[in-house]
Parts: sequence; C-alpha cells; structure tokens
Amino acid sequence: MPSNNIPLPDLAATRALAARIAPTLRKGDCVALSGELGAGKTEFARALLQALGVTGDIPSPTFTLVQGYDAGGLSIFHFDLYRLKSPDELDELGWDDALADGLVVVEWPERAGNRLPAQRLELRFIMTPAHARAVIIEQKKQI
Repeated sequence: MPSNNIPLPDLAATRALAARIAPTLRKGDCVALSGELGAGKTEFARALLQALGVTGDIPSPTFTLVQGYDAGGLSIFHFDLYRLKSPDELDELGWDDALADGLVVVEWPERAGNRLPAQRLELRFIMTPAHARAVIIEQKKQI
C-alpha cells in the first residue's frame, strides 16, 4: 500500500479507495483512522464496511463507542475512541477480544495509547489549505 498523499475530492473517491482496501483485510487486522473532526474518517469507515459486505444502517459509534457487524463470516468492530478518557477503558469495550476475533476499524486510534497493535494499516485524513480532503496511508509493521 503506498504511503503517499491520495486526494479524496468527493465521496465517490472515498468509496473507491475503501473498495480497493477492503479485499486486502482479514481477521486480526486493525485499520486506524486518524485526522481532525470533519476530515472524512467516519465516511471512509462506512464505505469500508459496505465494501466488506455490511448492509443496512451503519451508524457512527460516537456515543456507543463500538458497533459490531458480521459480513460473510467476518466479525467487524468499528470503534470511535473520541470520548475515551483513558486506554484502560478499552477493557470495558472488548478491545482485546475484538482484535483477536475479527477486523477492527478504529477512529481516533491515538486514544488507545500503547494498546494499539504495532502492526496495523494507518490512514491519516487531512484537510488541505484549500479545504479539500486527502489521506496518507501507511502500513505499520512489527519490528
């Protein structure tokens, strides 16, 4: 996966990127979505879940902190850690089980602290000075 700046001029571009990434994901993977409010994290997460086969409503887990889905036998856990006060709160959310049992898509991953897996796919959503969206993708690997 390239670690360069990919423009996301519209929702169609976001969906196309999600559709390219989805087939590469497996049980045990973690996709970390970072960036400021309004940068496109939740829209990308929805597009990714749809590309993985999730149907129906896909609400933001801002208030529930985690939403679980099943798509073709793959358990998917969508976390939004924005309201998390401490990484210790992850225990109450089933974080470790989610990482072991399925695919984890996490918004605001920096709030997980050292509980974030060393091996993960990071997507950093940015707003350009012209208020356009873009994403920087980086595959983190355990050393």
